[in-house]
Amino acid sequence: MRKATLYALLITIIYGCGSNDRGELVGVKSKKWFSERPFGMVSIPSGSFTMGRQDEDITGTMSAPARTVSLSPFFMDETEISNAEYKQFVSWVKDSIVRVELADMADFASGGSLIDANGAPITGGVYDFSYAVLDTTNANAYQKYMLENYYDFDSIKPLSWENDILWDTSDYPDEYYTEVMDSLYIKKEDARNGIRTFNSKYLNYTYSWFDVNASIKSTKNRKEFLRNETLNVYPDTTVWVKDFSYSYNDPMHQDYFFHPAYQDYPVVGVNWYQAQAFCNWRTKNKNDRTRDNKNFVQSTSFRLPTEAEWEYAARGGLEFSKYPWGGPNTTSDRGCFLANFKPVRGNYAVDGALYTVEVQSFNANDFGLFNMAGNVAEWTNTSYNPSSYNMGSTMNSNAEDRNNKRKVIRGGSWKDVAYFLEVSSRDHEYGDTARSYIGFRTVQSSPGAQEKNK
Repeated sequence: MRKATLYALLITIIYGCGSNDRGELVGVKSKKWFSERPFGMVSIPSGSFTMGRQDEDITGTMSAPARTVSLSPFFMDETEISNAEYKQFVSWVKDSIVRVELADMADFASGGSLIDANGAPITGGVYDFSYAVLDTTNANAYQKYMLENYYDFDSIKPLSWENDILWDTSDYPDEYYTEVMDSLYIKKEDARNGIRTFNSKYLNYTYSWFDVNASIKSTKNRKEFLRNETLNVYPDTTVWVKDFSYSYNDPMHQDYFFHPAYQDYPVVGVNWYQAQAFCNWRTKNKNDRTRDNKNFVQSTSFRLPTEAEWEYAARGGLEFSKYPWGGPNTTSDRGCFLANFKPVRGNYAVDGALYTVEVQSFNANDFGLFNMAGNVAEWTNTSYNPSSYNMGSTMNSNAEDRNNKRKVIRGGSWKDVAYFLEVSSRDHEYGDTARSYIGFRTVQSSPGAQEKNK
């Protein structure tokens, strides 16, 4: 009897100390979570709306029958992605490519050893951009285990980000550095007016994504559904010429993405796959900058909006509206145009712009979103199928099919007539095609409660 009492006492001490739940089911407690509204985005509340056409179908395609669709909350960029914002992505890729080439040259120039005859590290010139050396002196048990079992020191070399890249030719520190930079710029004989620019063919971005739709239908190993993508991310600036026959658009081809006068204009010449790569980079950039925070929580991925999300956001909470501002007209009561498109039988300039306008132009809709009609049409995540409205779910509807190369674009553009500005109008383009009138904006799913728009 004494032994039984002693055992019970020991169990109480071992399992009962430090716990205040009195043996009740209380759940694992954590800090209450609120979604942080990303910079430049607005919160779109969950809700239901009537998606599709509620009036005449002028084209007779019958591809957008009216139906009720319910959506989860999400965040959406208040504007289309601008040239300046996309340049941040391109610059990051450019910086990474240059650092890899400089580090490889440092390895070559040093013969594979960055230690001199006296045992001191070799520094200066191109050697300041050598691959970073992993310091495992203070590594904990977990870090040592991971390095020993998973890290391939021969193929995986971390870049050094300590020193800024020297872009001015007068600042090049040595001939090795000069050789690397010379190889990455267009050849002298190809330069216009002797001005050599960075060769955009080297601006390739590599990333991976997980094919969820394929994995849930199979019992294969998880790694079978990891997809690796490598693609060039520089916009196709020639779209300003290729999209229009017998039209002088060479200034737009030369200046639109390059000149600072257009930094706040929507990026164009970006195909669907490049837009997807931008979303991946934006997620990575966000997580890399906040990972050192001890309270770090992996950021919900940025992505392209589904077609349903786009239309719901474009309506701005207005049921049965024809345009983001309501309708039925494209001008205000004072006769001012409410969007950038092709009105009055092709008078492109009558609305105030011949081509695109700045991303924060005209009035925002009731959700705070600019240019949801006109300016540039926008890529969505949804694959185009004329019958998708009849087949798709009415909850978070999305017809996603990677094998379908046709992708839905929404909103109409600066070159379109008013029909394509209507919130229910559907259009599509092949995902590998870039146009002078197609851009994009991103969204982020909102887990839990949302912060209210201010």
